[in-house]
Amino acid sequence: MVDKVRQASGDKPDGPVKDRKFVEALARGLDVLRAFGQGSAILGNQEISRLTGLPKATVTRMTYTLTQLGYLSYSPQLEKYQLNSGVLALGYAYVSNLRIRQLAKPYMDEFARRTNSSVGLTCRDRLHMIYVENRLPPDASLLRMEVGLKLPMATSAAGRAYCAALAEEDRNHLLDALANKHGKDWPALKRGLDRAMREYREHGFCLSLGEWDRNINAAAVPIFLDDGTIMALSCSAPSYQLSEQELRKSVAHQLAMLASDIKSLGV
Repeated sequence: MVDKVRQASGDKPDGPVKDRKFVEALARGLDVLRAFGQGSAILGNQEISRLTGLPKATVTRMTYTLTQLGYLSYSPQLEKYQLNSGVLALGYAYVSNLRIRQLAKPYMDEFARRTNSSVGLTCRDRLHMIYVENRLPPDASLLRMEVGLKLPMATSAAGRAYCAALAEEDRNHLLDALANKHGKDWPALKRGLDRAMREYREHGFCLSLGEWDRNINAAAVPIFLDDGTIMALSCSAPSYQLSEQELRKSVAHQLAMLASDIKSLGV
C-alpha cells in the first residue's frame, strides 16, 4: 500500500517518508507516463525532463524502456514520444472492472434525464479527480466529460467533495500538497475550498459555481466504497440552464440521494 504522505505529495511524489519496499525506478517510469497528461500529447525527452523534474539522462532511459514495452511510441521524424496502446489497455482494464461504474450507470442515466444535467463519477489521481464515467440526458448538448478527463482538486465540485470526505490527517496532507503546488494562488483557492467544505458539513454536498469553469455550475457528493476508497459523484450544467438557486434547493439534494442509492447497492 502506498503511504499517505507519498500519495498526497502531488505531481512529484518525493515525500519525506522512505519506504524500503518502494521502487524508485518504477515510480520514475510512471512519472514519465503521467507527464503526457500535463501538456502536449507528443513530448521529447527534454520536455519530459522539465515536466517531471527528472534528469534528462534518466528520462532517456525511461522512454527507451517504455517504448520497448509498448507503453510509448517514438516518432523518428519529430524525435518525440506519445502514449501507446499499452497504456490504454491498462486504463481500460481498470475502468471495465470497476464494479460501481457498472452498477451506477442506470441510476446515473435516470438522474441525467430527470435533471437535464451531466452526471459524472470520479476518483482521485494525485492532486486531481479523474472521470471514470459520465452520463448525459438523451437530448442535451452539454459538456461531454470523457473518461480519463482530469478535474482540479481545489475548484471542481468533485475535488471539493473528495477533500471534505477525508479524515482530518489525510486532508491536511492533501492540503499541504495543494499549497505547495499552487504557491501564491493557494490562499484564494483555499478560501473557496473551505467554503465548500463548510457547505458539505451543513448540507451534505459541495458546490462549484463558475469556479472551475465560469460558465458551469456543479454539485458533488462523496461515495464511500466498502474497500475504503472514496469517490465523488457530481452533476453539472451550463449556468444559464442550471441556476445556483435550483442547484442549492433541489438538484444537489437529489444528487446526495442518488449517492445514497448507489451506496446501497453494496459497492
